[in-house]
Amino acid sequence: MALDLFLIGLVITLYPLPILAFVLVVSAPRGVWKGLVFILAWLGCLVLVIAIVLLLTNGEPPPPRSPPSTAVLAIKLVLGVGLIVYSERKRRRRKSAAVAADGGAVQAKPEAPKSAITSRTDQATFWSAATLAVLLQPWGMVGLAASTVVEADLSHTESYLALMGFCLLASATLLAMELYMVFAPERAHQALTNLWEWLNAHKEPAIVVSCLLLGLWIVGRSLYQLTS
Repeated sequence: MALDLFLIGLVITLYPLPILAFVLVVSAPRGVWKGLVFILAWLGCLVLVIAIVLLLTNGEPPPPRSPPSTAVLAIKLVLGVGLIVYSERKRRRRKSAAVAADGGAVQAKPEAPKSAITSRTDQATFWSAATLAVLLQPWGMVGLAASTVVEADLSHTESYLALMGFCLLASATLLAMELYMVFAPERAHQALTNLWEWLNAHKEPAIVVSCLLLGLWIVGRSLYQLTS
């Protein structure tokens, strides 16, 4: 369980879409407080999902090879396949766009990153920050985490540590950016602007690779556990 949660949390914390949104939030007026709201809503979703799973399982994992255990593995397998399919669809869409561009298709000139940040940050409110945190959760990966939490045994301290570690790891990038803005706002603003520019240009391949690798891992693990 711990290894799966670690890998899922690592992919979530590096997933580009929440990071891009968070940079816009913290770049807004009173951005540090809005960033805090974003993080609290983000963590709240993770904690709520884990709490619901633990309430359903009563903190005890289902016996191996039992129908509930097999059902959970089947769900993980389906979610893993879903990530692979999503990755392939994104890859094909990106390839088609590249072919169209090479073929001379007329494309609108993308908005410059800095002007995009400037134009959007004034629209950020506390409510919109919280809403973005909920909407931009990579829910497929959170679903994988939920199906993994089914294995948690709350009679062991290691399970508590694994669950807390997952929540912290899945939020680590956001927490790091928030703390950077608190202690070095001027340098942080420039650094986060550069990060936004880079991620905005490379988010598609990052999504493709992260979803593909995590999906392959989950499918492999699920098939092994179902057949062993």
